[in-house]
Amino acid sequence: MAAEELLDLSADVVTLTRQVCDVPSVSGDETRLADAVEAALRAHPHLEVLRDGDAVVARTHLGRERRVVVAGHLDTVPLAGNLPTRLEGDVLWGRGTVDMKGGVAVALSLAATLTAPVHDVTWVFYDHEEVDAELNGLGRLVARHPDWLAADFAVLGEPSDGGLEGGCNGTLRVEVRLSGVAAHSARAWVGVNAVHAAGEVLRRLEAYEPATVEVDGLAYREGVNAVRITGGVATNVIPDACVVTVNYRFAPSRTVDEAVAHVRELFAGYDVVVTDAAAGARPGLDAPAAQEFAAAVLAVTGGRPAPKYGWTDVARFSALGVPAVNFGPGDPLLAHKDDERVPVAQIELCHRALRAWLTGAQPEDLPLGTA
Repeated sequence: MAAEELLDLSADVVTLTRQVCDVPSVSGDETRLADAVEAALRAHPHLEVLRDGDAVVARTHLGRERRVVVAGHLDTVPLAGNLPTRLEGDVLWGRGTVDMKGGVAVALSLAATLTAPVHDVTWVFYDHEEVDAELNGLGRLVARHPDWLAADFAVLGEPSDGGLEGGCNGTLRVEVRLSGVAAHSARAWVGVNAVHAAGEVLRRLEAYEPATVEVDGLAYREGVNAVRITGGVATNVIPDACVVTVNYRFAPSRTVDEAVAHVRELFAGYDVVVTDAAAGARPGLDAPAAQEFAAAVLAVTGGRPAPKYGWTDVARFSALGVPAVNFGPGDPLLAHKDDERVPVAQIELCHRALRAWLTGAQPEDLPLGTA
């Protein structure tokens, strides 16, 4: 099927969500979907469309006083037999429905239909979010085309259960490396078991009490956890090496260097090697553009701003000096799960809320399903 036939941006937002989800785009395999997104957006003359790798950017040039970014990633974690999507009652099931093609579909629908928004808008659809930070498509755009991302405010369509989530925790991965002496398991006394030595590392983690840190009025929960253990070469050999991979999710008030220092202190006496790190982002809800967004969106959805516990690319916008929030359909607790699913009403609600913000319309003037 030709790329331009894959996505119908004039369809209702739920149908469009299914179309976006049903183009498989596991990290590293986003080209087909990026081609479809580019082709669909180029059909709309009010948009300037740009491409870098598998990242697609579309923007208006209306001379508005303020420019905002609405962004979302195209990739998903690996499939688990959960495509194509299926609609059961009022719930849409399938890979990407939560993380985060529901948010992508909302953005694509509005990019196509809003020819005269009250702000100039840059719509960003990018690749490689679900893998190592160095591969991230938004990070690549920051490095190569920072002018494409220049804005006064940004919205990332990550799942927030239809609520508004400010900032995000930082994330740090380290390897705690343990050494031993190899030996035949029948003569274990002549060796030193590196896997057994990991016991103290795990005991420190078990005893660790994670903090809850208030940042700009929002409470961020931290966590330090072993996420992987490797060691051993055969079932009859005493392992001479073991690696415990530890993930630290830290409040956005900490820098990466402070997070590294904290983990090294926790594992004092051990060989600790940093393998990946990304700073968090403060909420930024005191910025005028953020306050305007919150007022417009919460008038439709209700609720109050909450913290984002996971790391998201709002941190990249924060590093550029652009206040950013997370807002999108889907329960974050269902992200990456085999039973990933989203209520249809929540996709429609997020579409309605973003449309109200970008048009200046009153919520009661925008019934659900408005295109």
